[in-house]
Amino acid sequence: MGMSETLKAIADPVRRDILEMLKIKKKSAGEIAEKFNLTGATVSYHLSQLKKANLIIENKYKNFIYYELNVSVFEDVLTWIYRLGGKKDEKN
Repeated sequence: MGMSETLKAIADPVRRDILEMLKIKKKSAGEIAEKFNLTGATVSYHLSQLKKANLIIENKYKNFIYYELNVSVFEDVLTWIYRLGGKKDEKN
């Protein structure tokens, strides 16, 4: 997934809140939905957008699906931002 999709996914405040929740520990969709005044379908949509951007990973355990952060994508974004703010090439 490209940088633009990743940035688009984290542009939404609900998705950023979900990422903050998952920073603490992995959670099921039900646990995530409990924290929001949204329908299950809406929470599912936000989770699918985060998965599509490869920002979260899902793991199945018995009858539950748990979501957790995909830290490597955040490292890529931070690296890109760091390079963006770095010194300009002397040739330009």
